[in-house]
Amino acid sequence: MTAPAPGADGRSDRPRTAAHYSVAPEPETPGGYVAPGMPGTPVAGYRPAPATGPAPRRRAGRTAVAIALAVAAMLAGALAYGLAPARAATTVGWLAIAPAAAVAWPLGRLGGRGRALPPLGALLAAGALFLGQLIGQTRRLHELAGAAYGELLRDALPVWRADRRPLDAVFYGIAVIGGFLLTRRAATRD
Repeated sequence: MTAPAPGADGRSDRPRTAAHYSVAPEPETPGGYVAPGMPGTPVAGYRPAPATGPAPRRRAGRTAVAIALAVAAMLAGALAYGLAPARAATTVGWLAIAPAAAVAWPLGRLGGRGRALPPLGALLAAGALFLGQLIGQTRRLHELAGAAYGELLRDALPVWRADRRPLDAVFYGIAVIGGFLLTRRAATRD
């Protein structure tokens, strides 16, 4: 035989000795008492989050700024990669991670956790590597031929194709994977 819970539908008319409890009841509980953890218990310190309307627009604006800064970082990384000293031309391929990091930082920090940003980071990192190699070929052609850069730029692509090595595929792999993973890692939670 059980007595109703105090406050649920009034006090029981039964004597206290006739009530059966699996756990000793609280002494003289106030009216409307609900045990902690039971449905209907108010949560102390809980405040619902206010609804915000303009957050998606602000996020879209931040993503656009992040993409613009990443493109600027791609161009700066390509210039730095392409204008590396001539004596480092054989080892500069391993620096493919540097343009990837330069592209990934603004994408991740400002753009947040967008699904399209890590693939964009990988694409921009590979683009920085490609442009850097073209700038390096143009610089080498300028040193050899002495012609203007505008004339040499259209000759740089065939020279780049002829100068490719199997190790260049590794460098592009480093740039693509580094751009993807570093963008994901640099992303902040909104």
